[in-house]
Amino acid sequence: MRDVISDIQNSLRHAADAKTKESGTRYFKEAVKLYGVKTATVSIIGKKHFETVKEQTKAEIFDLCERLWQTGYMENAFIACQWAHNMRSSYSPDDITTFERWLQRYVSNWAACDTLCNHTIGEFLERFPEYLRRLRRWAISNNRWLRRAAAVSLIVPARHGKFLPDIFAIADILLTDKDDLVQKGYGWMLKAASVPHRKEVHHYVMDHKARMPRTALRYAIEKMPAAMKKKAML
Repeated sequence: MRDVISDIQNSLRHAADAKTKESGTRYFKEAVKLYGVKTATVSIIGKKHFETVKEQTKAEIFDLCERLWQTGYMENAFIACQWAHNMRSSYSPDDITTFERWLQRYVSNWAACDTLCNHTIGEFLERFPEYLRRLRRWAISNNRWLRRAAAVSLIVPARHGKFLPDIFAIADILLTDKDDLVQKGYGWMLKAASVPHRKEVHHYVMDHKARMPRTALRYAIEKMPAAMKKKAML
């Protein structure tokens, strides 16, 4: 029987080029392992190989995702997230333990964090909102990626107008975090929430702007009208 992980790696190596690899490394402060494949091509490769395993159980698919994460390559991480999201109709409450393990063990840069959180975990939380409290535990973690994940996992629900009290609770916990990637993460979360809840988010920013890092504040008000932005920046 063919090993799908080896097939994926061969496909990625075949599609890689040095220029894409070089440009990709410039996006990260951290060291990253890249084949050098454009994101759109990675998605196509992931979709193609998923066809060969789509009849397998969720547990079997998640085991394959784990193996992809274990390689340490960014492109493999993206495919792992794509496949995990493909299984969204089969999500169950205990999947949060798997997603948390991936965050703790394998995520080492903002792109992998955001790819896992935005859709896979975000969709999970919309289906199982009783696990929103788990994010508060992440928000006080020593792991910067768990802290960023606490915010970024709420971005898609925020765009849908959901979970505003939880969004503010996470922002409260992360408010004075020193890590710029955490600041950007919760600022992005507030920005997403500001589309359906502009007045509420602006009020939150005004109440907290004296302590909120400028990085987070600028992200939070990005989609607001000029007058609101000006007031927040004073």
